[in-house]
Amino acid sequence: MIREDLRNVAIIAHVDHGKTTLVDGLLEQGGAYHENQATSDRVMDSGALEKERGITILAKNTAIKYGNKKINVIDTPGHADFGGEVERILKMVNGVILLVDAAEGPMPQTRFVLRKAMELNHRIIVVVNKVDRPDARVHEVIDEVLELLIDLNATDEQLDSPMLFCSGRAGTASFSPDEEGKDLIPLLDTIIDYIPAPEGEEDEPLQLLVSSIDYSDYVGKIGIGRIERGTLSVNQEVSVCNFHSDATPRKSKIVSIYQFDGLSRTPVQSATVGDIVCFSGVEELSIGDTLCVPSCVEPLEFVKVSEPTMEMTFSVNDSPFAGREGKFVTSRQIRDRLYKETLKDVSLRVNDGDTTDSFKVAGRGEMHLSILIETMRREGYELCCSTPRVLYKTIDGTLHEPIERVSIDVPEESVGAVVQKLGARKGELLDMTSSGTRTRLEYLIPSRCLFGYRSEFMTDTKGEGILNTLFDGYQPFKGEVVTRFTGSLIASEDGEATSYGLFNTQDRGAMFIGVQTPVYEGMIVGECPKMEDIVVNVCKKKHLTAVRSKGADEALILTPPRIMSLEQAIEYIGEDELIEVTPKSLRLRKKILNTQNRLKAQAKLK
Repeated sequence: MIREDLRNVAIIAHVDHGKTTLVDGLLEQGGAYHENQATSDRVMDSGALEKERGITILAKNTAIKYGNKKINVIDTPGHADFGGEVERILKMVNGVILLVDAAEGPMPQTRFVLRKAMELNHRIIVVVNKVDRPDARVHEVIDEVLELLIDLNATDEQLDSPMLFCSGRAGTASFSPDEEGKDLIPLLDTIIDYIPAPEGEEDEPLQLLVSSIDYSDYVGKIGIGRIERGTLSVNQEVSVCNFHSDATPRKSKIVSIYQFDGLSRTPVQSATVGDIVCFSGVEELSIGDTLCVPSCVEPLEFVKVSEPTMEMTFSVNDSPFAGREGKFVTSRQIRDRLYKETLKDVSLRVNDGDTTDSFKVAGRGEMHLSILIETMRREGYELCCSTPRVLYKTIDGTLHEPIERVSIDVPEESVGAVVQKLGARKGELLDMTSSGTRTRLEYLIPSRCLFGYRSEFMTDTKGEGILNTLFDGYQPFKGEVVTRFTGSLIASEDGEATSYGLFNTQDRGAMFIGVQTPVYEGMIVGECPKMEDIVVNVCKKKHLTAVRSKGADEALILTPPRIMSLEQAIEYIGEDELIEVTPKSLRLRKKILNTQNRLKAQAKLK
């Protein structure tokens, strides 16, 4: 059976190349909105964190009606840390739209997502987006895309992929770089003509591969996947099995089925080959499971998702302020939440830690793990997080470490500082190209050597630099390197920070707290410019005397404190430090809070 009325396509690209904005235009011109309906930009970025940061974190499904045909579109994340989201949804589609920015050209993540699509032999539609940018260099980008396809050993058919020129914001597309488009009809026509229609046996026993999982307070766990074979109906008995597991298939019953229609889900009684559906009723469900009929259990193989490269330790908050703000503070609650996350995030790994109240959480990068921490704190969890560690591998008896491919775009006057810093961090320069007032650099650098570099990079480039990273592979260990050249200012006692105490401390370094901030012994209150820790008393009060002296009543001028975001805190902390994360606060602290005990432990290490 060939479903000529249906197309399944994913939009893949590097971060900020305009995927979600293009989906906005497709939905608007595909009639997803009522007349006079209020709409917002980047409507597919529905999560609170996605709206705040302006990035896509989770892959999302939508559907567009075009004539008598239906196009299922999946919007994917562009950030390298969420590459697992892209990998798992590629099994649901028959082709991809590869978006490339008309000014930036192919970037590291463009290479990654394109390679994954080519491994599955998906058809590719190349779209050069943002052609209306004043700095667009469309013709050069066309050559760069073709070079990328050749580098990835594309077949003759893939080299002949159709190429369109779009402006997602204006909602236009054309077949020629020199012709201005009027609407997105050329893109919709190309999807219908070039992306193959889903095929399968409608009369054979059911096979449905689960590629995504959602949750609802009303019906519980919701599975999302494409029907590869047969038909799925409401109240149907199914067996849940997994290709990569020897567990006995579990029987269950389908309670409801939904299909995507614009931004909503429409309930249906049944669905057939090629349809991407949501279904409820199967409680014990994970990504990669296959739904079959009990009489014919044949699991489908799920795509092998790339391994995580970085690990952090999450532990129970044991600070003096523990339990003041959070609802979920015990190790059992944190454990349940972390293992629940692994059900819908295929690139996350969770293992029990060295102690009963700690857990090792491995992911693709600092942003991947920081988004999880931020989500948990907004749900009411309290926890402590360690500094990130890279995951080493022993290959042929030699220690190997993960290497990142770094793409950097900086103003010309900042090139010297960037090259010097990356050279000191074991960076290997691969390419340097200059265009006008900006220079693009490409490096290979160990993942661990990038910890703490982003904030330095933004300072060196005066906020004008763009830095993108992508996991490149494992290489032999490059040797030890120092990445942090500062120490910490540590509170010596419990209490509230006073203006007098802060005024006398701020000469020692940059402060992280302001007046009347509650502190405890062992809490990090500032940064020392030297590579040493200094214990300070920020709770010190001025002793009152009967004698009035000259200048006694002068106002104390305090330097504004440096307030860190979660990502900055993760980059900043050292091996013997933790981040205390609560719903309302982020605090930096030493693992050993007591000053005497901490000094004894340091003396033993020496």
